[in-house]
Amino acid sequence: MTALLVKNISRLAGIERQGRLQLAGRDMSVMESIEDAFLYVEGGVIADFGPMSDLVSRGYDCGGDVMTVDAGGGMVLPSFCDSHTHIVYAGSREHEFVDKIRGLSYAEIARRGGGILNSADRLHEMTEDELYAQAMERVREIISKGTGAVEIKSGYGLNTADELKMLRVIRRIRETAPLRVVSTFLGAHAVGREYAGRQSDYVDLVVNEMIPAVGREQLADYIDVFCDEGFFTPEETARILEAGARWGMRPKIHGQELADSGGVRVAVEHDALSVDHLESMTEADIELLRGSSTIPTALPGTSFFLNMPFAPGRRIIDSGLPLAIASDYNPGSTPSGDMKFAVSLACIKMRLLPEEALNAATINSACAMGLSRDYGSISVGKVANFYITRHIPSLDFIPYAYTTPVISRIFLRGEEWR
Repeated sequence: MTALLVKNISRLAGIERQGRLQLAGRDMSVMESIEDAFLYVEGGVIADFGPMSDLVSRGYDCGGDVMTVDAGGGMVLPSFCDSHTHIVYAGSREHEFVDKIRGLSYAEIARRGGGILNSADRLHEMTEDELYAQAMERVREIISKGTGAVEIKSGYGLNTADELKMLRVIRRIRETAPLRVVSTFLGAHAVGREYAGRQSDYVDLVVNEMIPAVGREQLADYIDVFCDEGFFTPEETARILEAGARWGMRPKIHGQELADSGGVRVAVEHDALSVDHLESMTEADIELLRGSSTIPTALPGTSFFLNMPFAPGRRIIDSGLPLAIASDYNPGSTPSGDMKFAVSLACIKMRLLPEEALNAATINSACAMGLSRDYGSISVGKVANFYITRHIPSLDFIPYAYTTPVISRIFLRGEEWR
């Protein structure tokens, strides 16, 4: 692999020199940077960086087998890390978008057989090849918008065969796509249609059949449950998480989206890596998260699309906690994987500073996938996933100009993506 030198960077931002795996509280408002900088990559990882004035003395301007890229005064930032998506799905659900405009709530659409069950019905009819082809279009879309690491969940199968089908597609994406992929088993996304009125039997299916099948094929890094009003109870969630733990799957929980459902408590009690959504988060939940290793994760695109409250991101950070931001890309509640827009929403609607929002969408979201040793910041030894912007006046411009494209070139594993 040819070494890479990126020079004439107006600002190299997102530097982490202390080996921290996440940022919390006041530290989130600091994004270390170097003006007039270079970045040097070897073997797909960051080998060095510094001011342009040091380039010759460090021996990087001597030609040889080095690919040189002139940033032309653009900035360089670490790629976004999107720790919560559902991008393996069958087709879109824009008719439900119209239902929402007419006044139906997310829960009402679900009760009428729409929502997750609608996606499960469609997915059942598709082959793995068809699902893979659709999902790869979305993967290319999110890469083009600056994402370099992504978590992808199952959860539109709702029976053993279809959940395994989804997870095999996710494994295929991991093996073929240039960005980093982690997989999460979400069989407890809703109750499968054939188990209507028999939720406890469906939980038995998840625990006794789905989880062992997923574990035997080693298809999932994590396990998730939609612990919320109208979906799965904390007691059911705990049972599912305990079964997943026996197969080495750490929890990542949907919690506190629709109501004060106990999702944060069950996440903390079972050492979940993250608890996501939090639109109905309480002060008691914030206290529960103190001292835990569970990362609160906000999904501002969901609040925007469903016209519901936003997670209390400002309060979370002011309480000294870390905060991650993810897209929740899915066909029903967030048909967008644009992490730049998620960052803008975090600033506009959750009152985060630009640096806080960018840190939440890079190093902290990497941590919410267990990846921040290798992704999420500009650090020697980390994978060289980054993008070069066109000329922009400041970091603040990125969330400020919320629909303006700013990325000019993208590099994943030290190679340019086109």
